[in-house]
Amino acid sequence: MVPRHYLLPVFDSFTLVTATADLADERAARGVADLVEFRMDLASDPAAQLAAYDGDLPLLVTNRPAWEGGEVDGSDAAAESARLDALEAALGNDAVAAVDIELAALRRSERAVAVAETAASRGVEVVVSVHDFAGTPSERAMVSLLSAAASAGDVGKLAVTATDREDALALLSATHTVDAAGYAVATMAMGEAGRHTRAVAPVYGSKIGYAPVHAEDATAPGQYDLETLAELVGRLQSG
Repeated sequence: MVPRHYLLPVFDSFTLVTATADLADERAARGVADLVEFRMDLASDPAAQLAAYDGDLPLLVTNRPAWEGGEVDGSDAAAESARLDALEAALGNDAVAAVDIELAALRRSERAVAVAETAASRGVEVVVSVHDFAGTPSERAMVSLLSAAASAGDVGKLAVTATDREDALALLSATHTVDAAGYAVATMAMGEAGRHTRAVAPVYGSKIGYAPVHAEDATAPGQYDLETLAELVGRLQSG
């Protein structure tokens, strides 16, 4: 029988996600995080970790390729197929409530589309993601990317790299625009100049916040630790 708590809706409201490559971190995240993002690409023996998982928190599985800032090989057709096969296999675990698939993968790979379809058929939410580690696109471009990502799945995720306040402001404005159009979005600006957006973006409609249990285990530049992000978002939402 599938544990009832794994069937609770996700992303209907703001969801605090702790990102980790070690599912043993789940215990420390209980009572603070709503979901655990399991970074399969960073993990040691991810299949074994998933098979042994008996935590309380549901999982968001991510198997990020090197071509989008991750660690798993996706350099050719065979490697990309193997990456996606591993991601699809993870969908068979009852604890998996969501999966992250890159918008670029969906646009160029029928195999990626098949993984998304498998997820949908099993009631697993699909987060369609876009990452820009070089900078921040124009606000118009971000609105287009977010809308496309959200249309391709249940939530559109956009992470950009901010170099100044103008970049951060453009991201927040794009978040508001796409949220107001009725799409579910998750946004954040990486780097110190955009760090505050991780706490502020939920005010503008972002549905997911990512944070490691411990600051030293950050999986992206500028992440707050879990307790800090939970406190900051909580204060802003209650205000």
